[in-house]
Parts: sequence; structure tokens; C-alpha cells
Amino acid sequence: MANALAQETSPYLRAHAHNPVDWLPWGERALARDRPLMVSIGYAACHWCHVMERESFEDEATAALLNEHFVAVKVDREERPDIDGIYMEAVQAMTGHGGWPLNVFLTPDQEPFYGGTYWPPQPRGGMPSFAQVLEAVAELWRERRQEAAEAGARLAARLGGDQLPSRDQTFLVGDADNFSRLYRFVGCFKSGHAHDGAYHEVGFRKRGNSYSSG
Repeated sequence: MANALAQETSPYLRAHAHNPVDWLPWGERALARDRPLMVSIGYAACHWCHVMERESFEDEATAALLNEHFVAVKVDREERPDIDGIYMEAVQAMTGHGGWPLNVFLTPDQEPFYGGTYWPPQPRGGMPSFAQVLEAVAELWRERRQEAAEAGARLAARLGGDQLPSRDQTFLVGDADNFSRLYRFVGCFKSGHAHDGAYHEVGFRKRGNSYSSG
């Protein structure tokens, strides 16, 4: 059964219409819910976007995690470069690098509180799996929602982001120290999770693996 992306004009979005993820396009339907958003941004020629789709977004167990805990939103950066620009700025501030696929977690007010680029289906090379990231962020939102929301609001204000992104608005956010502190609340890399001291705070923050081109 197709999801809501089947009705979109973007070929990139329509290519995800049969994922088991309950994808929504960016718009009022996605932004009206009182749940955190997981916004995934890519484009048709992006190699690693297709890799992550095959490894994670087509996986039933991973899709179930996404559907249970988040509003899943797919964005074509070629159709909405404004949204891509907003959240690329945020993820670069959080992690020190950017690229596509760009995956960012937002409060219901569209303020980003965690994000990254490609995550693998299993932990490797010090990176958590995408499922581990989903579980960690869901735990953060469940256990520390107020801290996450307040940090997102402070970061938006710090970079002049008093205008939140609707379909036609943009804002800039980012503060690496605050995002690192939020991630430590979750304790994603618990006993048995692969990690090393170079990026125990925010996944693969210090690695050179940006997967930034198709």
C-alpha cells in the first residue's frame, strides 16, 4: 500500500511511496502533529540517499520504529532548497559536517534538536545504527522532552531564528555544545554499543565520512 508520497509531483518523493515508512511531504499535515519529526532530505541523483533507503527505509523493523515514535517527513532538496538550507545549517552546527541524505529530528515547532547524514543499518566504524539513533532520540524525547524543546528554542533564538519554517519561511539554528549535551542525555552508546572516544558524544561527529555527494 502506497504512502502519502504517491500523490507528490517530485519523482524523488514518489520513489519512496512504497516504503513501509509512513512518509508525509513537508506541509500542514506533517507539521500539525504533537510529535517529534524526523525529516529526511535528499535528491534523485544522491547515491547514499538510495543506499539508506534500501538499507533502512525499506526495512520493516526500522520503519516500525519510525512510525511509532516520529512523524516521518521526506523532502526533495531540489524542490525545496529553502528547507534543505535551513536544516543543513543546523546539522553542520551539530556535527561539523553536512551532506545527503540529511536526517534531522525536530520538535513539533520545527526546531532541530539532533541530526546527521548517513547512518548504517548496523553499528560499524564507531557509528551507531540508524535504529539505535531512532531509539536514542525517542528516549530523549520521552524522558527529556522539555530540555530538548528548550534547547531547540534557545538555538533558534541565538542565530536569529524567531521565524519558524512553514512552507514559506526559513530560520537558522545551531550550537554544537548544546547538541552534544542533549545527545549525552540519551546515552546512546551504552554497554555493548560500538564507539570510540573520538565521537562518543554525537555519533560520527569527528569522522570524515560526510557522504555528501551522489
